Amino acid sequence: MDVRTAALVVVDVQRGFVNGNSEHAVPQVVRLVEMWSAAGRPVVFARFRNAPGSPYERISGWTRLRTAEEQALVEGLQPFVDSAALLVDKTVSSALTEDLVRVVDERGWTDLVLCGIDTDSCVYDTAVAAYHGGLTPWIVTDACASTGGAEVHEAALLLARRNIGVHQLLTVDQVAGVLASGVPAPEGACA
Repeated sequence: MDVRTAALVVVDVQRGFVNGNSEHAVPQVVRLVEMWSAAGRPVVFARFRNAPGSPYERISGWTRLRTAEEQALVEGLQPFVDSAALLVDKTVSSALTEDLVRVVDERGWTDLVLCGIDTDSCVYDTAVAAYHGGLTPWIVTDACASTGGAEVHEAALLLARRNIGVHQLLTVDQVAGVLASGVPAPEGACA
């Protein structure tokens, strides 16, 4: 990971996605944002909104994430929103929207460091979209969770290892080490 051209993308760490299966990741996400921000690196927040008539409603029968309360970012992230490089509002799973792609291009970011909820949907889909878009995705495994539980989270990480590469998964402590060194990590160093 080259932190000089990397952005941290916090995917959907919203009140409506925090439950007994995902709440353990929230302190790790906040810690990661604190470290990343303290290092002067850019942070992007993505926020999901489930629009009426969405595929989530029509096909899956899922109607959550409609209210302002559910859509709000968790309290621990609120102090960082005003200084964020971008706040992405989205109605699809991937955070790699046209707005984010535009900012990535303008700022010359090459690496996207991903954390958030749900590992198996929005985080994974963002990583795959970044990979296919020519960016280098990194998934911070202990700063992600699934509302569906640990088994679903681990299934997503298994797919990520297979589809974007085993060396693209790292932990908050590994990110801290890269930030502390101030230099790009050697290829595969974050495995």
